[in-house]
Amino acid sequence: MTLFAKLSAYDDRSARLAGIGLMLLSIFMFSFGDAMGKFLVATYSVGQLLWLRACAALVVLLPIIWKQRAKFFPIERPWLQLLRVILSTLEVAAFFLATVYLPLADVITYYLAGPIFVTALSGLVLGERIGWRRWSAILVGFCGVLIALRPSAQTVSLPAMIALGGSMSFAVLMLITRSLRATPDIVLTSSQFCGTFLLGVVLSPFGWVTPDAGSLALFFVAGLISVAALFCVNRSLKLAPASVVVPYQYSMIVWAVIFGFVVWGDVPSWATIVGAAIIIAAGLYIFLREQKLGREEPVVSPPV
Repeated sequence: MTLFAKLSAYDDRSARLAGIGLMLLSIFMFSFGDAMGKFLVATYSVGQLLWLRACAALVVLLPIIWKQRAKFFPIERPWLQLLRVILSTLEVAAFFLATVYLPLADVITYYLAGPIFVTALSGLVLGERIGWRRWSAILVGFCGVLIALRPSAQTVSLPAMIALGGSMSFAVLMLITRSLRATPDIVLTSSQFCGTFLLGVVLSPFGWVTPDAGSLALFFVAGLISVAALFCVNRSLKLAPASVVVPYQYSMIVWAVIFGFVVWGDVPSWATIVGAAIIIAAGLYIFLREQKLGREEPVVSPPV
């Protein structure tokens, strides 16, 4: 092997390791931000969280938006962009509303099923051909959701349905994002925060609690973390192939369990653990199958 080939292989390996490191860092930040959100909605309304968190994120993003303002015009398929923003706003509201009543690990478990729902909807809505192997993985993943949900007259609660509905919205959101791949990242990201900002403006007056300086700082940090995490995800995917880094996103369930136990003393039930393991296994199989077939699988990013 020539010196140039050795250096190229070393650079490629370094880029992949950096991509993995950035993905792991982003998932930690997403999970930490989700835990902060759950902590804040114990005192403040979901509307306040959406509004103040979006305010902080948009303040951070404004210099980038101004610098890249030419990328906002013309907007690719504006009605589909609007639907994406609506779904994004509803699913993030559902996520934090569910965390008011459910352990963080439970809510994350439902959201981990997003790629499974995406694959199922790709066949039903877009007419994409799905072979028996991936349909089998979809059915196995649904079984994992049912195990985690523990359906019965006593256990199926409204918060669980909200979380599952948010997960379904998240799946449709990823499906739309897949079809808007030509849209610049800054447009996709800032539009999502604008959506949560507007919903927060509408909802925050109801049950308003005036935040103190410490809480305002937490809201700002939550917004800053969500922006930093999104940029780490994007940079990770530029440094390394998706097939290398995306599977590490399932580490979010580990952080959800850790934060849930340390902050709130939540101990996940065996049903949640088993269901999450089945969902992750099915999701990884679907992802690897998508890669083998040469198709792009959406990135599994928690709510922004």
